Amino acid sequence: MELPVIWMCFGLLIRLPPFGCVDLHLSGSLQPGATLANVSVGPDWTYRIDRSLTDKSLRHFVKLGRRDGLLSVARKVDCARLPRNPVPLYLRIKSLLSDNFILLHFNTFVHGQNCFIKYKRKNLNPDAYMYLLTGYEACFSLDSLPINIYERLPVSMRNSQMFRGRCVEKDQRRVVSLTGANLCLPHKQRDTANLLCLMPNSLNSSLFVDVKLHLSREHTGRELDPWAKRQKRNANSAPQFQLPNYQVSVPENEPSGTRVITLKAFDADDGDAGVVEYDMEAIFDSRSNNLFQINPETGGITTLQPLDREVKDTHVFKVTATDRGTPKRSAIAYLTITVSDTNDHTPVFEQNEYRVSIRENVEVGFEVMTIRATDGDAPSNANMIYKIVNDNEVNAYFEIDPRNGLVKTRVRPDREVKSQYRLLVEANDQGREPGPRTATATVHIFIEDENDNYPQFSEKRYVVQVTENVAVNSQVVAVKATDKDAGNNAKVHYSIINGNIKKQFYIHSTTGVIDVISPLDYEMIREYTLRVKAQDGGRPPLINGTGMVVIQVLDVNDNAPMFVSTPFQASVLENVPVGYSVLHIQAIDADSGDNAHLEYKLTDTSPSFPFIINNNTGWITVSSELDRETTEFYNFGVEARDLGVPTMSSSASVSVTILDVNDNVPTFTQHLYNLKVNEDAVVGTNVLTVTAVDRDVNSVVTYQISTGNTRNRFAITSQSGGGLITLALPLDYKQERQYLLTITASDGTRHDTAQISINVTDANTHRPVFQSANYQVLVSEDRPVGSTVVVISATDEDTGENARITYVMEDNVPQFKIDPDTGAIVTQIEIDYEDQASYTLAIIARDNGIPQKSDTTYVEIIVLDANDNAPHFLRDIYQGTVFEDAPVYTSVLQVSASDRDSGSNGRLSYTFQGGDDGEGDFFIEPYSGIIRTARKLDRENVALYSLKAFAVDKGVPPLKAAVNIHVSVLDINDNAPVFEKDELYFYVEENSAVGSTLARVSATDPDEGTNAQILYQIVEGNIPEVFQLDIFSGDLIALTDLDFEAKMEYVIVVQATSAPLVSRATVHILLVDVNDNVPVLQDFEILFNNYITNKSSSFPTGVIGKVPARDPDVSDKLLYTFVEGNELNLLILNQDTGELKLSKDLDNNRPLEATMRVTVSGETHVITHYLACFTSPLFGQSITVRLENMSQERFLSPLLSLFTEGIAAVLSTSPDGVFVFNVQNDTDVSGSILNVTFSALLPGGAPGRYFPSEELQEQLYLNRTLLTLISTQRVLPFDDNICLREPCENYMKCVAVLKFDSTAPFVASNTVLFRPIHPMNGLRCRCPDGFTGDYCETEVDLCYSGPCQNNGKCRSREGGYTCECPQDFTGERCEVNARSGRCVPGVCKNGGRCVDLLVGGFLCQCPDGEYEKPYCEITTRSFPGQSFITFRGLRQRFHFTLSFTFATRERNALLLYNGRFNERHDFIAIEIIEEQIQLTFSAGETKTTVTPFVAGGVSDGQWHRVHLHYYNKPNIGRLGVPHGPSEEKVAVVAVDECDVAMALRFGGQIGNYSCAARGTQTGQKKSLDLTGPLLLGGVPNLPEDFPVQNRDFVGCIRNLTIDSKSIDMASFIANNGTLAGCAAKYDFCSQAVCQNGGVCVNRWNTHTCNCPLGYGGKNCEHAQTKDSESI
Repeated sequence: MELPVIWMCFGLLIRLPPFGCVDLHLSGSLQPGATLANVSVGPDWTYRIDRSLTDKSLRHFVKLGRRDGLLSVARKVDCARLPRNPVPLYLRIKSLLSDNFILLHFNTFVHGQNCFIKYKRKNLNPDAYMYLLTGYEACFSLDSLPINIYERLPVSMRNSQMFRGRCVEKDQRRVVSLTGANLCLPHKQRDTANLLCLMPNSLNSSLFVDVKLHLSREHTGRELDPWAKRQKRNANSAPQFQLPNYQVSVPENEPSGTRVITLKAFDADDGDAGVVEYDMEAIFDSRSNNLFQINPETGGITTLQPLDREVKDTHVFKVTATDRGTPKRSAIAYLTITVSDTNDHTPVFEQNEYRVSIRENVEVGFEVMTIRATDGDAPSNANMIYKIVNDNEVNAYFEIDPRNGLVKTRVRPDREVKSQYRLLVEANDQGREPGPRTATATVHIFIEDENDNYPQFSEKRYVVQVTENVAVNSQVVAVKATDKDAGNNAKVHYSIINGNIKKQFYIHSTTGVIDVISPLDYEMIREYTLRVKAQDGGRPPLINGTGMVVIQVLDVNDNAPMFVSTPFQASVLENVPVGYSVLHIQAIDADSGDNAHLEYKLTDTSPSFPFIINNNTGWITVSSELDRETTEFYNFGVEARDLGVPTMSSSASVSVTILDVNDNVPTFTQHLYNLKVNEDAVVGTNVLTVTAVDRDVNSVVTYQISTGNTRNRFAITSQSGGGLITLALPLDYKQERQYLLTITASDGTRHDTAQISINVTDANTHRPVFQSANYQVLVSEDRPVGSTVVVISATDEDTGENARITYVMEDNVPQFKIDPDTGAIVTQIEIDYEDQASYTLAIIARDNGIPQKSDTTYVEIIVLDANDNAPHFLRDIYQGTVFEDAPVYTSVLQVSASDRDSGSNGRLSYTFQGGDDGEGDFFIEPYSGIIRTARKLDRENVALYSLKAFAVDKGVPPLKAAVNIHVSVLDINDNAPVFEKDELYFYVEENSAVGSTLARVSATDPDEGTNAQILYQIVEGNIPEVFQLDIFSGDLIALTDLDFEAKMEYVIVVQATSAPLVSRATVHILLVDVNDNVPVLQDFEILFNNYITNKSSSFPTGVIGKVPARDPDVSDKLLYTFVEGNELNLLILNQDTGELKLSKDLDNNRPLEATMRVTVSGETHVITHYLACFTSPLFGQSITVRLENMSQERFLSPLLSLFTEGIAAVLSTSPDGVFVFNVQNDTDVSGSILNVTFSALLPGGAPGRYFPSEELQEQLYLNRTLLTLISTQRVLPFDDNICLREPCENYMKCVAVLKFDSTAPFVASNTVLFRPIHPMNGLRCRCPDGFTGDYCETEVDLCYSGPCQNNGKCRSREGGYTCECPQDFTGERCEVNARSGRCVPGVCKNGGRCVDLLVGGFLCQCPDGEYEKPYCEITTRSFPGQSFITFRGLRQRFHFTLSFTFATRERNALLLYNGRFNERHDFIAIEIIEEQIQLTFSAGETKTTVTPFVAGGVSDGQWHRVHLHYYNKPNIGRLGVPHGPSEEKVAVVAVDECDVAMALRFGGQIGNYSCAARGTQTGQKKSLDLTGPLLLGGVPNLPEDFPVQNRDFVGCIRNLTIDSKSIDMASFIANNGTLAGCAAKYDFCSQAVCQNGGVCVNRWNTHTCNCPLGYGGKNCEHAQTKDSESI
């Protein structure tokens, strides 16, 4: 018979733990094609890997045979491709003959390089879930049930002992055998039976199966259902889906026809009434109907076209299954299809190109702008990261935050180095399926110029030569200054600031060209040194005043020689000798060089002329004797000629008078003269003629200026008998204003003098001169009208009216006026920088002389910007939208403002400060104005934000402008519907009409629109189908008759769905009773545990409880009466209340069991009374287990029997031998923990022989999972006892002492009255063997007495000694001689038989197997995966030694673990971590790791030895004597043959000799308390987290020694899968396996042969031919 649906979860491969889904181990060394498991069920089944449940990464590495069920390796595994380790693997097995299927689940652990396995606590769930539709009726035999279960197990899991299984009915908690038993459902209306079954499987462990039987009923008589109260309807039953709500995920972009899910509804009816047809309809969005279709016959749902998650990611359907019965019945299930994302969308930037400007010299880390990209995919495929993909140069200047896209500066930008940058920014969505997608955007960053560079002249010094006759307005030179800045900051203006003394030069301010604007005169100034200023146009401007221009004036021959006076007159006595100097002719030439070099010659002379002139000096001398009588007068000419080109000359007349000798003094006609001469009189002007009269007839009077002729300004010549005074050189009023000349008149011998006073009068000879040719002044635009801008000044070297200056503006500039007297320029009207940034005023300074002279200067008035313009937004209001699920930093909109001011006054930043940022929900980028979300939004909280932002300039004080921003938050479906309360209560009268509306369930959804549409459905508790919930209105409708007596309350869970969000509420439907039922009473037990002591009596004399009867009709009054069994009145019953008391006759120490019958208002039931008397031996060997989420009442009914059966199964004893004498709530913890105390008889049932408490603890510790599964109760780890806190001094041993209290009251449940006996914990301290002293502070070496015989070596250990016996001796003290002695009991181990030899001595005959001579012990064990072996723990220790040898090829493994029963506090663990040994230990406070190092590691398959020495350093007293333990604990670990002392002291100095290492731990605890079992090769499959990195070992361990005593590896407490011996290290070379002289070498689990030349093959069996050799 086929079963429609079977759900199973179990494990295969290598070894199974007792229960739970088994692990599949997949090694990285397995080759493709290697078989992992055989999951074949039999013929007519197909097999495949479930794609929807199994991770894609794992499906890549394994494959499953479709017809044979062989699971094998598809390709080598790579841990890097796995999302986690272990990875679940699901295999789907489907019948070819029906719709039945099986689902297998494996936890797949992948081992290999770089594989990290994270072990988690395993959930204790059943191994298989079976849902069976059977032909059984209300009562049926269970004989065929095992066959139905096991026929659908893989063949490898089946066991011939299947009929030994046991089941318990879930609801009743009754344990039944699977053979020879009938199961009857208690009520006729029930169609199902829920069973929990425990059955053996093929791996000698048990399979835990949850079986749900659906039964068909062909008989309705009361004989099959004696509890039925009334007849139910027998109508066409409705189909039923397995679940009310299905959810499935489908990848987007899959082709049409892709399978989504198959929904199955079951209908128990026969014929057409059991045939189901399927239909489905989209609920929220009709578009979904065009994307999916359902097969009306099979319920298989497939796609109609490729799906696009970004268009619609969730589709909700109502699926209807309708049968063909009459009337037609239907069932509804709701299917939510989630379209899973594939990375099919490329990121999209907000802009393809970004443009932003930043100032140069901004600080490092300056936030330039935020780049954002969005991706239509799901968050897992849209996890954007950003990077700059340009060359390294760009990356050196800018960086981008990979998460938020914020671009920052890495260095200060310098526009003069680079004025713009082009960043190529890539956004990577990090998608996985099929891979990441990227997009790029270009960011143009323009560097705004700052005026940070001074103009620089092209030359340090400009030198130019120009002739003095250069034309006016000609260019002389051009200076050039460059500014690395840009724009106005780089525009250079030039001006001459010094050296232009005669204003003869003019510089063009924009070009730097210097022109000559007035004639040059070499004779006046030969060189001009001009200082030029270069000023840029920045605000404020930068000025370079270091420009130097040297203009050298070159002479031209433009001046003719000029005689100092003309004509020249001289007189000479006629008797002067030849050579006498008569007259010095002087001429001057203003030129220079050859142009000024003069030569003289005489003209108009006759032959034998008596005078000659020196060509160079101009002296006229007498060349021949004079004769006045011959010639009295000589008149001739003189010519002065320069050497210039062309030559220039001048002539003058010379008159020489020959004087006679005389004796009269010349006399001036006037001796004092006063006169005025204007300073601008030209040279040669006649000033005055003076006359002196000599009465000598022939006298000649000559005149000369004898004194007062300062700087030779005047000259005097004789003319017409007088002395003519002329102006020889120009006058200068400023230098000399008066001359007092003394004129001498002489006739050669005698003379006379006259005084002439000449006053020099001023002339308008100087023009006004401005102090600077150009003025530059800065004025702020906010200066008030009438403010003085600048005062300019000109000077005039004249005096009086000639020096009085008047200032005027050349052009009328209405903004300014100038005071004509002071030169102060003031503002006339307001000036505005925004209208005009600078003014150039031409200012003329005129004197008041005649003729009037003037000078012009230029005043550049630069208007400084004042912060007088507030920013202005481009819009009055901004509006934007954003979805409420937008990620943080999402761009909403961008605001923009402008400011007419410039510089910092016009530089804007944006802020919410002082405005409204939506209470921190938004922020604005200060420079770009982009408004972004600062955190997640919630439309239901705030649907519309009215933000207020400001644009603020950088002026002082700053001005700002505000703008209102409206941001609408768009709704997404992010709120689940909300019920009014989490629990709803409705009161409904029983017998309400079928189809009537009982109540209305309603929920609200704060979303809007379609996101707020709500669908209602029942998701839990409606089995069988009693109620129906209207999907749209929430009306609760009755589908069957409601019976208060059958069920007083229905609890269902309703779900409100706003796809894909759901909310649930628990609905309590309380039926209102109608009195139509008889009382109800179950059979119950009274368990009276009586603890009799000599100290006190605890017999209960009051009410112990009451008969647990009830009447479903609450108004009935019950009457209680004993019918039989209580003839001795052992129980005293109150007939009205049902209260019970115990008779005093029961206060004794005799066990008693009695069965009684009691009637309650006519209903008779059985009471079984047990009286148990307990004594101290039973209590002393008891333990307490802790049950999670358990109460006393629930434990007693109905779980007590399951618990005792579970304990019995674990201990392999009888359930009757388990004595539970206490159930007590643990009040020391916060949860619901129940302490259950019990003892158990040893197997065989011998009275008084109980399991020791330590063995009980160890057995339950190792098999706690089995106990949990059998008893269906969560068994917690043992609690630590009170000795853990080390209350005893020094080396004293703490012993837990149990006392018992028998005064506790009875505990009542539905079927049990239980009287507990409470244990009370105490302790005592004693000094153990091997220690002594008043305070047990001194350890004694027990080897002092030489206890070892026959030369045995005594090794001291804590609390005793160990004897190391020589060969042929054995025994505790080496007292047994195998060579000469006789057999003694126990000398042969493990079932070996001792045989005495005739010649003396004995030998042990060992059983078959790996037992070793001479005493049949096992020293070596092999550990396949998932195996371990258990020995007694080390207990509380102050020091011990431990060693063993191992061989493995695993890089990481657990070799040894010994801890406490609860995996907390003290433990030691020896592991292999990356091929090196590591010890971890803890005394309960901190963990210490010890890691020796061996070159090459220990995972090479060779034998390696580990030796551990642990000890507590003793306290050393003042006399140097040890005095008790200290708080310092030391562990020394050595690997292989290691000189420990050398390695610890000098290991780092002698070539890294680190084969030993030491670890120290300090803390308040002194001992290492290891009360749990010692585990080799792994740890049990318990739900706790062990403090180790590994839980498994594959390899071999041998020669385990503890405190120098060898441990028989067969003396284990429990063995979980290990094997005796070590097959992998077998001596494969012991036989001649290598042929043809090959040398055999043992390898791990095999051998290799080193073949001689000419041979090959594994065993060198193949001879190689010459042809093969040459190849």
